[in-house]
Amino acid sequence: MKKIMLFIGLLLYVQCGMANPGEARNSPSDVKTIRVFTTPDLVGLTTQWAQEFCRLHPDVQINVIKASESTLAENLSSGGNLGFVSSGYFGALKDPSVWQIVVGRDVIVPVFNSNNPLLVAIDQQGISPEALARLFEKNVTGNWGVLLKNGQNLPVHYYTTGDESINSKVANFLGSEQGIQGGVKVKSEAELIAAIQKDPYALGFCKMINVVDISNQGLVGGIKLLPIDRNNNGRIDYIENIYDNLNTFSRAVWIGKYPRSLSSNIYSVSSAGPSNNAEVAFLKWVVTDGQQYLFSYGYSNLAISERQAKLDKLSPATVAVGDINDLFSTQAVVLLIIAGIVVLVLITNVVVWFSLRRKGIAAGDIIPVPSAFNEASVNIPNGLYFDRSHTWAFMEKDGIVRVGIDDFLQHTTGPLTRTILKNPGDKIKKGEQIITLVQNGKQLNISSPVSGIIKGLNKSLVKNPDKINTSPYGDGWVYMIEPSNWSYEIGFLKMAGLYKEWIRNEYARLKDFLALSANTGRNEEVQFAFQSGGELKDNVLQHLGPELWEDFQRNFIDTSDLR
Repeated sequence: MKKIMLFIGLLLYVQCGMANPGEARNSPSDVKTIRVFTTPDLVGLTTQWAQEFCRLHPDVQINVIKASESTLAENLSSGGNLGFVSSGYFGALKDPSVWQIVVGRDVIVPVFNSNNPLLVAIDQQGISPEALARLFEKNVTGNWGVLLKNGQNLPVHYYTTGDESINSKVANFLGSEQGIQGGVKVKSEAELIAAIQKDPYALGFCKMINVVDISNQGLVGGIKLLPIDRNNNGRIDYIENIYDNLNTFSRAVWIGKYPRSLSSNIYSVSSAGPSNNAEVAFLKWVVTDGQQYLFSYGYSNLAISERQAKLDKLSPATVAVGDINDLFSTQAVVLLIIAGIVVLVLITNVVVWFSLRRKGIAAGDIIPVPSAFNEASVNIPNGLYFDRSHTWAFMEKDGIVRVGIDDFLQHTTGPLTRTILKNPGDKIKKGEQIITLVQNGKQLNISSPVSGIIKGLNKSLVKNPDKINTSPYGDGWVYMIEPSNWSYEIGFLKMAGLYKEWIRNEYARLKDFLALSANTGRNEEVQFAFQSGGELKDNVLQHLGPELWEDFQRNFIDTSDLR
């Protein structure tokens, strides 16, 4: 067996040498070059996409070229080029012969001056679409007191660029048949933002990208997003409270809490679709892993269900002649040999395993991966304290408490793609948010089982968040906390025996939760969570959309201190 594995290792070494001979031996012909034209508003995002993809695929070179509408159309018509463009910028999208695929969404937002004298009332009450629509009626004088129905006689100064792509969206959102008329016209969105920053009574609509400060991942100074009272009840309800920070707002746009009439598409376009495998691979990456970079530039991600539709449109890949010939290269032959040997080794291992079983010899500490998820699947070790926030705590000999996520939650979420952690030295209280678990943009905010000061954190989770999935009680621990009220708070934690009973109830509630969701218009999505016999699949939330994650947060995480 050792000789076989050594032989495989040598073959892999030879193959790596052939496939990656080093920078000094790379020739220009080894590099696949993609030309990507982009409109000026998408240059930053497109450049980031290109840099990240090339970092992951050093054999690909992407040249990003800023182009006007006419230049973009001209280069697309010549074939062999890709383009990225927002829908309001490129008139050629109306041409049915142009191949196009949606890769993200641009959002239009109402903004006002952060020094508005009625700021507190605006944040608490919001402004309804009906009240905003009255601003554009004939013979109506704009007044903040009228918008808020509080009698204050303060003027509204409405600024606009006259951009029809924005005005038409706003008119549709407000239900205005005559369109958006009047206002103080400025030449560009940059001038609009500058004018609103100087005028405490100002109001305007613009693209989100124009008010995002990339450096600090927030809004530019002097600007706030205008809260929209969608149900016109005179207050910003819990479900409407999405305007406090950019992260919360972007997530709300994604899951549908923000009016969809104020969003538009970002497209990838070309004359007849991607022309080779490198372009197909790049676009597939853009609509999957590349979605995480949209947020940084003020754009909104595609929903998970949409991404699969885009991938289907990109498959099967269009293979160039050179790519077909490559399949029969020496490297491919070597790979086939290696694959054959690996299969042989696997067959040998199976034969050996059965032989050992017949002799009564254990085959090692092999933990099978369950295809189904039930209360028996959940590992609950003795000696740990568990909290209803689906966390665990264990006091070390030095009095420091180690904290992590329980096995039930990792079975529910599936493989994590990111964790958002607090910093050493931060003070936390039991029940306060302590970690955010992220899977392809969908997230759960988990609260702390204890109060105290964070003394250390598991830095490996930054690069390898899935350690929480593979070893929730070992390498996947999260924090080391110096407890401030351990003797009292331990009374609210459960030992393994009681926790198993509680988890049994949680599992039953989870099945009921998913069954109810399936019966309320989400059947097509939720069916992925159930096996044919009605049992839950492992990683039940992995393929479900952000709205269900939001519901799970509300029903299983936010209410943990009430159960």
